[in-house]
Amino acid sequence: MTTALRFHNLTLGYDRHPAVHHLDGEIAQGALLAVCGPNGGGKSTLLKGIMGVLPPIGGAVERITCPTNRIAYLPQAHEIDRTFPVNVFDMVAMGNFRATGWFGGLIKQDREKTFDAIASVGLTGFEDRHIGTLSGGQMQRILFARVLLQDAPVILLDEPFNGIDQRTTSELLALVKRWSDEKRTVIAVLHDLDVVRRTFPQTLLLARETIAWGDTDAVLKPENLLSARRMVEAFDREAHECDRVA
Repeated sequence: MTTALRFHNLTLGYDRHPAVHHLDGEIAQGALLAVCGPNGGGKSTLLKGIMGVLPPIGGAVERITCPTNRIAYLPQAHEIDRTFPVNVFDMVAMGNFRATGWFGGLIKQDREKTFDAIASVGLTGFEDRHIGTLSGGQMQRILFARVLLQDAPVILLDEPFNGIDQRTTSELLALVKRWSDEKRTVIAVLHDLDVVRRTFPQTLLLARETIAWGDTDAVLKPENLLSARRMVEAFDREAHECDRVA
């Protein structure tokens, strides 16, 4: 089985303060991997490290099947400025940037692919709508459409189903399963463990460091979840004590 990503004693953080500690392991090409754990456990930080926007403090990320410019990323909803003056079509069309460049024009084929991506997420007729008028679920749909256009071998999803209704979640999960069937590597930060158990065969339980990594049923045992919570609480207590000493 081909390896898509490999972590070598990877440590990631901000201002020299580690948020992910000494991560070792590999992700197979075509894997469907959930990254779970308590808030503050380093899950989003790990995605930024995979993308290359956050350089390692120590160790390395080895991108075996894809350079950083062939990784698609769906951010958390709060990272999107909904006041920015852009409509649905143009927001989705940004997924063409690898072919057109950020400032290149769209040819007919690019426009057709953009319309098809919008249709794939059930938003035909919304092309001229300003993104600020969309519901949370509609916004997630156009972000998924933008990822579709990128046609990337590795896809990173950061809390893609938070705050959206069950129907939208089910329809977007169908896209995730389609990517898996196409042998794309999908890594998703998720909090809903029921969704993880139903859809993601592999899970990394992260609490600043690896608590467990492997088959989802084995990873999401109560004792592992408790260890993850206690680990993050211990890091928080240590940080607060350092603050008080300082």
